[in-house]
Amino acid sequence: MVSLQCHRHITSYRAALSLSLRCSTATYPRRPLAASVHTGSVPRIPVYPGHIPLSPFERAFLAVGSAMMAFIDPRRGDMVAACGETTAGFTLINLRDAMLGSCEGRRILKDRPRVNTNTLDMEKLRSLPGNTFGRAYIRWLDACKINPDSREPVHYIDDPELAYVMQRYRETHDLYHALFALKVSAMPELVLKAFEFANLGFPMTGLALGASINLKPPQRERLWREFVPWAVKCGSNARCLITVYWEERWEQDLDELKKELGVWDPPVGVSLPLSAARA
Repeated sequence: MVSLQCHRHITSYRAALSLSLRCSTATYPRRPLAASVHTGSVPRIPVYPGHIPLSPFERAFLAVGSAMMAFIDPRRGDMVAACGETTAGFTLINLRDAMLGSCEGRRILKDRPRVNTNTLDMEKLRSLPGNTFGRAYIRWLDACKINPDSREPVHYIDDPELAYVMQRYRETHDLYHALFALKVSAMPELVLKAFEFANLGFPMTGLALGASINLKPPQRERLWREFVPWAVKCGSNARCLITVYWEERWEQDLDELKKELGVWDPPVGVSLPLSAARA
């Protein structure tokens, strides 16, 4: 769940702001809130379960604070999630439009599928042939000890449809890992963030590359020399992955799926060993 500390800070800020306004409105009329890039106005009440409406100032404050915290400690999933939402801007609109321009994407927006243990038939996926995407996903979950329920819910996107687009990206992020059999350590995560930036355009994924300063010099040098060029070329060449109805691809041959999507494996060093990737 998103950090309670973050929510408390926003609540405290609002209380102080409210007191200040009560003291000043006798002389100066209150100015209307600026328009939201998502809805045209800032809703002051939640419009979907878990929604936390923010003013433009609050959004900017949270964007800067969450970015700093995520840079200091990339393991803070709540801060990474908050940064992603508060910096998404028009990227979500562009991705929604890409989905509307795709047959699969339109069905995703209509059906709104979710990726978690309540919707996945894990035993069925485990029984699929070894060369299928569904089996590759299960192998990746087992090898990396990841739970599909570990993704944060969306809180700070005002438009419900755009909030779903963000949630869809967040829940399919692990499917990108499985597609390339990427590990979950710092280096592979940065490689995937570079791919996502080229393919999807989220500012947060580009900003995440700043964390490369925490890598050892040889790792950092190889990241920028080998892996980032692969990510930019592969991500730019590939189909926009947010438009893929992954739940309909479980039984598809993994190599055929990669060919269809226009992607290829990254350089050696960030993927799972072949013994684990093909188990």
